[in-house]
Amino acid sequence: MMSRANPRQTRKAPEERRAEIVAAAAEIALADGLERITLRAVAERLGVRPGLIGHYFPVAEELVVEAFALAIAGEREALFPPGGTPTAQVATLIARSQSEESRPLAQLWLNARHLSRFHPALAECLTVQEDLDRGRLVAAIEDGIRSGEFRTTDALAAAVRIFVAVDGVGAYVNNPGSFDEDSYTHFVADTAEWALGLEPGAMRAAAAEPA
Repeated sequence: MMSRANPRQTRKAPEERRAEIVAAAAEIALADGLERITLRAVAERLGVRPGLIGHYFPVAEELVVEAFALAIAGEREALFPPGGTPTAQVATLIARSQSEESRPLAQLWLNARHLSRFHPALAECLTVQEDLDRGRLVAAIEDGIRSGEFRTTDALAAAVRIFVAVDGVGAYVNNPGSFDEDSYTHFVADTAEWALGLEPGAMRAAAAEPA
């Protein structure tokens, strides 16, 4: 009778394992909040022992920070896809911010802003992520100024106003009911029209167009 050989368990490279852990933690952050990122929760998601997670992240806060950064970086690529006119690029950001698909990210931003009061490393990471998003939007607005699409002369001020509008709407993301008031639903688009010097309704129409 032939003996059955035991399959050899493959060990992942440290970089691959670390990336896997951060990705799992980012999924937990988006689904349940940053507070739910624990060594045990990540281990259960990956089907490994908590000690393995602790080997890569002896300090849980470091994992929380990296998970937040990864989740936001992924959303940034959706908010600022390559190509398209400056108007289309800003409209994509607005449409995305108003969609149900972006709800977990809005909740995550709100969650991170609250926790950053108590966690300096998270506060620093949040600032870095804000700067990266703002830089992308400023670049798109500057392109629009050069092409004559936008009539503002201050790209940074316009970007700040648009993101303040996004964050303002996002502050209501945890409300249990919907609020269908027109001025609320289109607040970000209306703010962008004002900030960019566009005709009323122009950004509403652009944001309503299919990507």
